[in-house]
Amino acid sequence: MRPRLRAYADLLRLQFSFAWPILFVSGYLLATSVYGGFSWTGIGRVALIGFFGFEAGFILNDYVDRDLDRRDVEKGKLTGYWRPFGSRPIAEGLIPASHARGLFILFTLIAAGLILTFPQPHSVYVLLIMLYSFTIEVFYQEEKRNQKFPFAQLIGRTDFALFPVAGYLVAGKPDLPAVLWFVFFYPFALAHLGANDLIDVKNDEARGMKTIPVLFGRKKNAYWIAGFSLIHGLAAILFMTRLGFIAQVGILAGLLLILYANSAILREKTPDATLRVLPCFHVAMILYAVCIGISAFG
Repeated sequence: MRPRLRAYADLLRLQFSFAWPILFVSGYLLATSVYGGFSWTGIGRVALIGFFGFEAGFILNDYVDRDLDRRDVEKGKLTGYWRPFGSRPIAEGLIPASHARGLFILFTLIAAGLILTFPQPHSVYVLLIMLYSFTIEVFYQEEKRNQKFPFAQLIGRTDFALFPVAGYLVAGKPDLPAVLWFVFFYPFALAHLGANDLIDVKNDEARGMKTIPVLFGRKKNAYWIAGFSLIHGLAAILFMTRLGFIAQVGILAGLLLILYANSAILREKTPDATLRVLPCFHVAMILYAVCIGISAFG
């Protein structure tokens, strides 16, 4: 593969690109099980919104941090895990910042155009969430450079937690299932973020980023992950009351993976141990999305 194509694959975290449409579509399918309006063309449009919207967020993340990312001292862990060729393309000069900015605008316009093919007020709900998410992503990247309390993490991860909710609002309304989805997914997002931060702690120290392990140390970072995982499990009990049997089984299976990951993190409290079990969080998320989608579709 040509160097430029490899760089774009890393910029887009292409090996994980399938996950975001699945998560977004699962929200749409749950909404259609409540409100009706299912269509195969609707699924296609929703999947594309999920892809272009989330990928635009990845580009924005790299663009905002392009100068600080040049300070990285360790590329073999989190960078290597997320990116198929292990590079940070903007920071390393493989992709000009202006090209990344243009790609972000293009992906945002494509996502917005697809969103507008759905009727109001659904299109308005989703557009507002997309605008909020991009704004909060910038806040998250900027705030964690100087903070003394993890406001960046607590506020910033609302964008990830709202992602499946946005998929729901393509066909649904801001109702109880939408609220329960957010309550279920928000602590998962914070636990997942804590795992990422523990793995990438040396780079964050070099960048001067005030992430959870930098602020509180690695031991308390492990407790952060465990605490929000526990809240996530409790919220799952409420969320499962609104879901079918297949979705309930998928959530329970995902929770078992997260429990296993937490046991390893609490036992060792090291970046290497956390990296080994990081896939548990991602497989759990896919289990949630796929089983909720199948259950709603059925």
